[in-house]
Amino acid sequence: MITASHLIHYYSVHPVLRDVSIEVNEGELVVLMGANGCGKSTLLGVMAGFLCPLEGQIKIDGVQRRSSVDAELAIRKKIAYLPDHPWLPSLKTGREFLMAVGQVYDLPTLQVMEHMQRLLALFHLTDKGDSLIKSYSNGQKKKIAIAATLITEAPILLLDEPFTGGLDPSAILALKTLLKKLGERKDVTVVMASQLPEIAAHIADRIAVIRDGQILHYDTVKQLIAHQSSDNLESALEQILNPETEDLMQAYFHRKN
Repeated sequence: MITASHLIHYYSVHPVLRDVSIEVNEGELVVLMGANGCGKSTLLGVMAGFLCPLEGQIKIDGVQRRSSVDAELAIRKKIAYLPDHPWLPSLKTGREFLMAVGQVYDLPTLQVMEHMQRLLALFHLTDKGDSLIKSYSNGQKKKIAIAATLITEAPILLLDEPFTGGLDPSAILALKTLLKKLGERKDVTVVMASQLPEIAAHIADRIAVIRDGQILHYDTVKQLIAHQSSDNLESALEQILNPETEDLMQAYFHRKN
């Protein structure tokens, strides 16, 4: 379980998280949704330990982050974090990178090698596996970063916009199907930031709708749609986050010349 309690975080004097509290149960797939700059990436970064909140705390399976060196190291072995713009070792090959990540997580070498083969095949990177990462296209770089996250076999995955960054339709379908199956297993917890309601509606157990650093709704897709009397998740989110959009569209198309 991931428990975030009363998180407050600022960048300079700009508040990004405003007293945010949220619980993610073991085995859940939760999608954070909201406009650009609403705090999704910051919340994921705090959960991952990449950022330290100014106030509040994060607990992973009941253990508070940064409570001790040993506790923090144990938590980090449980988590794999994919930032929106991940760093990649440009002078290493894809296979070298994946092997190194597996070693960081103390996984058996043969297990990593077998999993690596499956991941490279799934994302159509087999032919690029022995090429330097600097030769990869943007989409291929995103795919190898996703593969590096998955090869950890960590029970908690924190993914910031995994479906953006140049992924081709085949990779999007593969990742969507893979996350759906991980969610069905109930032994992997996933928290993901996304701007894509059509994907979130297909895979999410619950959705946290964030605006201006606060969680407005935290519900299932079905409940969110019902509460807004909408036909789909996209229109429900628009009513929650941008209720003025229809009026603005009318004003735009009926402007005076």
